Amino acid sequence: MVKKYQPISSKIPKMLHGADYNPEQWLDYPEVFEEDLRLMKLANCNVMSVGIFSWVSLEPEEGKFTFDWMDHVLDKLVESGIYVFLATPSGARPAWMSQKYPEVLITRSNRVRNLHGERHNHCYSSPVYREKVRIMNTKLAERYGNHPAVIGWHISNEYNGGYCNCHYCQENFREWLKERYGSLDRLNHAWWTKFWSHTLTDWSQVESPAPHGENSVHGMNLDWKRFITDLTMDFIENEVAPLRKVNPDIPVTTNYMETFEPLNYYKMSSILDVISWDSYPLWHSEKDDSNIAVWTALNHDMMRSFKGGKPFMLMESTPSQTNWQDVSKLKKPGMHLLSSLQAVAHGSDTIQYFQWRKSRGSSEKFHGAVVDHVGTEHTRVFCDVAKVGETLGELTEVVGTSVETEVAIIFDTENRWAINDSQGPRNMGVHYEQTVLRHYKAFWTLGIPMDVIDMDFDFSKYKVIVAPMLYMVRPGVGERIEKFVENGGTFVATYWSGIVNENDLTFLGGFPGPLRKTLGIWSEEIDGLYDWEKNSVVMSKDNALGLKGSYEAHDLCDLIHTEGAEVLATYGSDFYAGRPAITVNKLGNGKAYYVASRNKEPFYYDFFSKIVKEDNLRPVLDTNLPDGVSVQLRTDGTNDYVFLLNFSAKEQTVLLDDKQYTNIIKGNAEINSVNLAINGVAILKRPSKLTHH
Repeated sequence: MVKKYQPISSKIPKMLHGADYNPEQWLDYPEVFEEDLRLMKLANCNVMSVGIFSWVSLEPEEGKFTFDWMDHVLDKLVESGIYVFLATPSGARPAWMSQKYPEVLITRSNRVRNLHGERHNHCYSSPVYREKVRIMNTKLAERYGNHPAVIGWHISNEYNGGYCNCHYCQENFREWLKERYGSLDRLNHAWWTKFWSHTLTDWSQVESPAPHGENSVHGMNLDWKRFITDLTMDFIENEVAPLRKVNPDIPVTTNYMETFEPLNYYKMSSILDVISWDSYPLWHSEKDDSNIAVWTALNHDMMRSFKGGKPFMLMESTPSQTNWQDVSKLKKPGMHLLSSLQAVAHGSDTIQYFQWRKSRGSSEKFHGAVVDHVGTEHTRVFCDVAKVGETLGELTEVVGTSVETEVAIIFDTENRWAINDSQGPRNMGVHYEQTVLRHYKAFWTLGIPMDVIDMDFDFSKYKVIVAPMLYMVRPGVGERIEKFVENGGTFVATYWSGIVNENDLTFLGGFPGPLRKTLGIWSEEIDGLYDWEKNSVVMSKDNALGLKGSYEAHDLCDLIHTEGAEVLATYGSDFYAGRPAITVNKLGNGKAYYVASRNKEPFYYDFFSKIVKEDNLRPVLDTNLPDGVSVQLRTDGTNDYVFLLNFSAKEQTVLLDDKQYTNIIKGNAEINSVNLAINGVAILKRPSKLTHH
């Protein structure tokens, strides 16, 4: 059933547009704040994130709190129609705290404690730091929890796991393991410690991975990363408790980062009310922006999927350049609007920036901002931002709408940890992330919206689930996939799947372990290819998919035997020429495909084009999209909002299908085609075809 969600805040049921605002940097320049209020209105902004790194300005000495300046800022913002995501300042502690309580600083994996400095240089286990955060957040909640400006809590900033290795964290890790395993015998078995005689005989011998100690026990490495996610979640809950106590109705978020590996965002999302993330693509780093757009789209879809399709927030982006990428590239004309509306198309109800005004000094003084050092509205970037704000103002009816999907791709964090820690079959690059992207790109190109999920999600809503390199299969997952297929679903798996359990212990009795029955194959060996090597995948005559010819295989080739599966293609060369390379297994009312090799395009486009037709998947538009043009759909069940986005670096024309379309940005005249400029975007409205299903 199509769902329309409530806006992030009932105070402002519109698309939110704003930036990270750091007025504490300008307290010695009072005229700057007054000018900022004027400029915010000119830029069509209605929200700011405030207080992200304000700790020392709020508590310059231990126990001495100075909130007057924040009172003034929030009062004046809301008077001007600007609402606030008020941040907790735990991302960077003041120097007085580091000096008096050095235990709050991170101890690195080499067991050396950091000096004061940088961000996120604090221990999540430290009782002192937790208490100081609790005191600060209690003060903020009591003072601002019912302030008319505040529509959300921005918890800390870009949690990165910390990875502290101090004695507090070591002891917490041991307690976490005791709860997980119950006994040292079970722990030793799960970690397979008899290998290299690394058996533990006392809990005190457990240590976190260290460059000068233990780091080759893969089960231990996995559990340490799991522990870090759980510790981070516990720290967040410590932050949030005093905020919810004062006003439980204010939503809580923290800003995620691009496909961030150290933390399991799928798990973390359960304790947040709304998902937000910081997007900084490398626009213009290639001849056209289509590959960057695909990767960015995957990230947007993953953020939306964390909360089951609920709209997310683009908390940070840059209105032009960054200062930390290899090249600080300016956004070309049109790209800021295009990239912003890409986020909206995939489910964001906000467009926000780092930062509102460029810092005068320190490490981010040259990072892009709405207001440059010149301090006026007379810049190209400011005009681009104002245009985004103006456009968002026309999209109020899109707020809260859904992205409806029939396809999901599994991009599992724990699986990623295990794959990237494994040794073999190709240590020069097993490329899990790029493999997921290849499969995702086929559906992006075909105009099929996707969810990006982990293996613990509910599979029942989908027609097709794609699981590239599902190396780890956690308990119960194989059975759920089998049931999904039996109930009529289509499942697509690849080489290097069904290899290990949740502890990174290999399955005994033949790969792909719990997926063997579903896929109808047995994997005997996998061949890692050098970069200069290649093979071919030759489609079988009259194969069930109707594919013809051959495709180039590289990197990895799985040598499999069929156990009930039908062979759709075979290898063309090497000693395994003629062996199965693509199979399909019918199980119950569904099908399970196995792609045994990593193949070069156009394989994935051709292969998934056939599956789209076979499973009657609905593209957003029944038309052929030009290369580099993507289409995305949001809907409320009555009206569809179709976003056409041109990343191809040239002008394009898109012919529409026979539905009734109006252009909601340029007026209501019915149209049958759309001309897209370079970096152009169009937003169309039509009666929802989902109402007919």
